[in-house]
Amino acid sequence: MPGFETINQKELNQIKKIFTVGKGVLFRSGFDKLRGKSFQVNEFEKKFAKKFKSKYALAVSSGTAALRVALAAIGISRNDEVITQSFTFVATVEAIIESGAKPVCSEIDHTLNMCPYDLQKKITKNTKAVILVHMLGSPGYVSKIRNICKKKKIYLIEDTAWGIGGKYNNNFLGTLGEIGTFSFDFAKTITTGEGGMLLFSNKKYYLKAKAWHDHGHENNPKVPRWEDTRSSSGFNFRMTELQGAVGISQLKKFDNIYKKHRKNKDLIINKIKKFNEIELRTTPKNCRDAPESLIFSFKNKKLAHKFRQRLFKKGYSTKILPEALTWHFAGKWSHMKELNLKKNNFFKKSQNYLDRFVSLQIFYNMDKKYPQAIEQTIKEIL
Repeated sequence: MPGFETINQKELNQIKKIFTVGKGVLFRSGFDKLRGKSFQVNEFEKKFAKKFKSKYALAVSSGTAALRVALAAIGISRNDEVITQSFTFVATVEAIIESGAKPVCSEIDHTLNMCPYDLQKKITKNTKAVILVHMLGSPGYVSKIRNICKKKKIYLIEDTAWGIGGKYNNNFLGTLGEIGTFSFDFAKTITTGEGGMLLFSNKKYYLKAKAWHDHGHENNPKVPRWEDTRSSSGFNFRMTELQGAVGISQLKKFDNIYKKHRKNKDLIINKIKKFNEIELRTTPKNCRDAPESLIFSFKNKKLAHKFRQRLFKKGYSTKILPEALTWHFAGKWSHMKELNLKKNNFFKKSQNYLDRFVSLQIFYNMDKKYPQAIEQTIKEIL
């Protein structure tokens, strides 16, 4: 489960530095004489980039903001098309709409991520970028998608909101495209309450994103901020020092959180892998997932919902699949007229997959009875 399970005195101690060292400066930049050496957001960015082996990192106010800033950094604008996948959170498509571009969604495959074959079908002369979502912690066929983007000269952005710590061919998720985005909301593996991060390998996109998320400020060291240089407009998606302080503390705990999640997930897998009637989600070769969820499928929708109902009666719950699908499946987003759902035929292939799958939340402080409860519930409905 998310980083809020691990919040304790250490986060509070890091926040106190803002007031003891930084004299209460909550803004991420400027006020140098007053704040001393307290630059919490800057420190969080540097440590995050180092941890996940990226050249540049930019902290922002939310994971949704990270996606919007990423699109601005690569110059997405009106009349452009951006393709993402039908199984994601509404924020991915909302960011595309807010950029002025047209959102297009692909079908998913058994990885529950973007289907490379359907992606190829959806590409047009107006397609400028692809947002690949590592949905619920596991990557899809990244190499195939990267090759398609490279061949078509399309930008690749990774939505790694659920995928922090996962790897593909020994590279961290979020470092495989032009830009990787992360979320630190209260339900993510590490949290700052709200907050997000972008990773870049290209300095050009980093500098453009850094300015754009700060009203266009280029933070020119030769002039004071009120006379700062700028080359474009922007918006305000800055992270606060309070968020940065919590992020620093949470990042220190990440390795332990990841190991504990992996251990707890394996305990459940060992209990249920004997059931031939269920099938674990497909994970591509040479990758490791971010073990924040365990996902498997039944033969039909009825069994999936029956499992959820019985598990709920025992005091446990599932995650997104099947109960929160309306917020995570584009086929249900009739409120987003930009998607033109009739043209996309409501993503029937994706719907067939999602109807049969169940997602279990992996907790840091897992109830010792939880793996057995999962096993027993599967026995009951089969």
